[in-house]
Amino acid sequence: MFNKLCIIGVGLIGGSIARAARQHKLCTIISAYGRQEDEDNLQRAVQLNVIDTYSLNLGEAIEGADCVIVATPVGAMEAIFKQMAPYWSANVLYMDAGSTKASVVTALQAVLGELPANFVPAHPIAGAENSGVDAALVGLFQDKRLILTPCEQTNAYFVDLATQFWQGVGSVVTQMSIEQHDAVLAATSHLPHILAFTLVDLLGKKDEQREVFKYAAGGFNDFTRIASSDPTMWRDICMANKSQIIPLIEQLCVELQAIKQMLKQDQVQPLQDTFTYARNARQRFLKQSK
Repeated sequence: MFNKLCIIGVGLIGGSIARAARQHKLCTIISAYGRQEDEDNLQRAVQLNVIDTYSLNLGEAIEGADCVIVATPVGAMEAIFKQMAPYWSANVLYMDAGSTKASVVTALQAVLGELPANFVPAHPIAGAENSGVDAALVGLFQDKRLILTPCEQTNAYFVDLATQFWQGVGSVVTQMSIEQHDAVLAATSHLPHILAFTLVDLLGKKDEQREVFKYAAGGFNDFTRIASSDPTMWRDICMANKSQIIPLIEQLCVELQAIKQMLKQDQVQPLQDTFTYARNARQRFLKQSK
């Protein structure tokens, strides 16, 4: 499909893209770019046969590539786009893999003055709490949703090419607007991560006096698993999508206040009704996801 695929940022997502592309023979050569402080990780990626070669010089890394995927934290993308600008080619497919889309598109427009027709914003709805190339999985995207958010300027040829690539690594590809993507992901991914981080932060402070974690059960582990995710990545995501996240936090605070009042006033039935509705809603979600 591609002669040379270049991955910018070989962590969990970038490394998994490389592994899957190699497994499914979607490219001949896989190169990567990273900063000097990331060189140990890049060397490890070569040792693991995740990539064929890497460079600490972006121009060298993307030279000759016909597909370039930026898989860095969203907060780093504008700086990456500035480095890429002198080498931008109209014949190359460019994609990102960021968890927010408005911030990425805005950053690219700020750098280039317009949104190129050959840039296709993409977000694989897949991940894990571990990070780094050692966490990369060949099947990370298998049967997982991949959202493309093409803009008016995006050329249909490159959208089709992006669709073929992501389907090639096993993803179920859908399209939506940038605004819808960021709203949906704020509710289903960004807010849950904030809740997990916040709960562990709260209990971590209590643990110093009460040994809370010593007695944590399976429910705690299930709910807080995502609090083991990369803090830098999630800091960037939350800052980039705060306009969508803040209203959700405000709504959540209202819901928690309502629960608080039910407990204070011994409102047993309203509390049970709330829990029952939530359970039934989740069961509907599980049926839809099968």
